[in-house]
Amino acid sequence: MPARYGRYFEPFAGGAALFFRAAPERAVLADSNHDLIGLYSAISRNVTAVIKKLEQHRERHASDSTAHYYDVRARWNDRELAWSTADRAATFIYLNKTCFNGLWRVNRAGDFNVPIGRYTDPPICVPEALRAAQAVLARADLRCCDYRAAVADAERGDFLYFDPPYDPMTPTANFTSYTANTFGHDQQRELAETARELVARGCHVMLSNSDTPFIRSIYKGFKIDRVKCARAINSNASRRGEVDEVIVVGGS
Repeated sequence: MPARYGRYFEPFAGGAALFFRAAPERAVLADSNHDLIGLYSAISRNVTAVIKKLEQHRERHASDSTAHYYDVRARWNDRELAWSTADRAATFIYLNKTCFNGLWRVNRAGDFNVPIGRYTDPPICVPEALRAAQAVLARADLRCCDYRAAVADAERGDFLYFDPPYDPMTPTANFTSYTANTFGHDQQRELAETARELVARGCHVMLSNSDTPFIRSIYKGFKIDRVKCARAINSNASRRGEVDEVIVVGGS
């Protein structure tokens, strides 16, 4: 990251690990998953209400984890159901903390379809973490939109970190179903072009992705570093562990 920058942008927010680590004073946090941005908005505006709902989930999960999980998953996928903001946000957290391997995946119909995970005591409600997140999120401009719309107003001196769906390392590893949309090679090329436009605009750009020949080819001219990253999500347990990724950097 640059030592100094204007606004911080994270257009593929996801878990927003770098955003929470950097705790910027001015930030734009965006994602195309409306439930995720709804969660961040709910925490920012009324974290106490979200905590109360999560405490209820924790109690019911402790009583009968399997029954509660699949009942909640069915409710989540019921498009006719009305939700309060806090309830929807807390349910999003509950499912993510109790589903298999913490994997958020939807099918082409947009239904969350991950089975329950095997946990002894999952961290369903951690009030201190949620309150710490609230303090940082309260300073952010939260946007539910495509990454291109999220960075449209980035200016010279701003810092943008892109953490998009990764290029698959193998033909069978193509996981792009975080939302119901796909993110293939054409979309990766469009993102690389956006990165170049932002650098030409005078912005600082950093991007994470898989270390594949394709990714290296579309970011020629950028500074590319290989890093080892621990990964826990893989259908084959023997393939979990450290994998090669790249950190791509552009801009002065």
